[in-house]
Amino acid sequence: MEYETFVSGIGGQGIQLISKMFAVAAMANGRHVMLSGVYGGEMRGGKSLATVVLGLEPLRALPVTAQASAAVVLHGNFWEAPRERLRANALILADSEISAQLTTEPDQIFVEVAATRLAREIGNPLVGGMILMSAFATATGLVTTEQLLVAMRSLVPPHRSQHLAANEQAIHAGARAIEPLSHRVVLEPAAGRQAA
Repeated sequence: MEYETFVSGIGGQGIQLISKMFAVAAMANGRHVMLSGVYGGEMRGGKSLATVVLGLEPLRALPVTAQASAAVVLHGNFWEAPRERLRANALILADSEISAQLTTEPDQIFVEVAATRLAREIGNPLVGGMILMSAFATATGLVTTEQLLVAMRSLVPPHRSQHLAANEQAIHAGARAIEPLSHRVVLEPAAGRQAA
């Protein structure tokens, strides 16, 4: 069984970084992982979408993920394209400050996290994505907080080391912002089914 997650937002929010962080943490957790990113040439404000696919067994190498089981949403712009590819019972985790801009289906699970507010409290508005990804990981149990921390530290280049402390605070804040395993995902072999 494969579990697909879209991470959607705009350039400058760290979409590609937090997706890679989640992917690296999942590999440390013994998962097979496929990561793909789509983004515009703009440094800020353009489309940014990443797809992270996890499985217990080697994954099918698909150029496009037709459907996903979950989405982490940081911005309302460009939401329609990933929204249309979500499964009926998908988990959607979004920043509470943009949740009113998002349309969802009645049978999808919609969870709000005050990522922007928490990022302001940390003193760095750019860590909202770290907060949301950590909340998603805590809710689903796909990776642990410690695995996210280790992955983040491995991905931040030395010339950006001044951001490590705020990133760590954000990951811990995201883990505290949601009920652990409230939307638990259990990956099973291909013959099995997903249990929540």
